[in-house]
Amino acid sequence: MSVKVVTDSVADLPSEVTRELGITVIPLNVRFGTKVYRDGIDLTAEQFYDRLTHNETTPVTSVPSPGTFAEAYDKLAEETDEILAIIVSSKLSGTYDVALQSIGLMKQKCRVEVIDSRWAVMAEGFMVMAAARAAQAGASLDEVVDITRRNITRVDFRAAFDTLEYLKRGGRIGAAQALLGSMLKVNPIITIKDGLVEPAGRTRSRAKAIEHLYNFAMSFSHIEGIAIEDAACPDDAELLVERLSSRFPKEHIYRSRTTPVIGTHTGPGLLLVAILGDRE
Repeated sequence: MSVKVVTDSVADLPSEVTRELGITVIPLNVRFGTKVYRDGIDLTAEQFYDRLTHNETTPVTSVPSPGTFAEAYDKLAEETDEILAIIVSSKLSGTYDVALQSIGLMKQKCRVEVIDSRWAVMAEGFMVMAAARAAQAGASLDEVVDITRRNITRVDFRAAFDTLEYLKRGGRIGAAQALLGSMLKVNPIITIKDGLVEPAGRTRSRAKAIEHLYNFAMSFSHIEGIAIEDAACPDDAELLVERLSSRFPKEHIYRSRTTPVIGTHTGPGLLLVAILGDRE
C-alpha cells in the first residue's frame, strides 16, 4: 500500500493535480459575518473577490477542526497504513498544530507523520506534489519524509502586491511591515523566510513588479517546477506566463488561482511565482 499525502488548501494546488496525484486537501475556513465557507469548496475565487470588494464586512479565516483532519486520516487509513501531512507554515497558521493533534482522535490504526512546510501557496504545493509522486513510485513513508524535508530549502516564491493593507489587517505581515512606511506609490514584493512573511523588494510600477518576478524565475539554474498564481489579475498572470515561455514551455508552467483564504490576507491584485529548483 502506497503512502497517502494530505495537505491544506493554502497550498493552492490546481484540482487536476490533486486528482492525478491522489492528494487529500483539507480546507481552511473563511467567515463573512456569521457565514462560514470551506476554502475552495463553498466559495469560488470569483465569488470571494466580488464579496471582498463590494462587502463592508471584513472576512476572517480559521483553521480546520481537529475532527476534519481525523476523519480524513481515518478514511485514508482504510487504504494505507502510512500517511504524510504537509502543512502551511506553523508561524502563519495554527493548522499544523491541529493536524498533529488530530492523530490522537483517529479511530483507525495508521502511522501518520506531520511536517511543517514552513511555506505557503505553491511553494508548499510543490513540496506536496513531489511527496505524492514519490509515494506513487513506491517510496516508503520515511523516504517521502526525507524528500519533503530536503525540498523545504529547494522551494521559493516571490509575490507582488498592489497593497499590503490586507496582510496588515490579518496580522500576517511580519517583517514586511517595514514596506508600509513609504509615502510613494510602490508595488511591494514579499516572500517567506523561516516561515514568516519577509520583504523582498519594492518597485515603482506594476510592469516593473512583473519584471522583478521574471528575473527571480530566471535566477534559477535548474527548475523542476514553476507556477504562476494570481488573485483576480489573470491578465497580468498570462503576461508573465508569456514572458517565461521563452525558457519554460507553457504546458510546463502550472497556473493557479489563490484560494479565498489566501485572498483574505492579500486582497486582489496578488501576482506570484513559485519555484521548486536550484540556483547553482
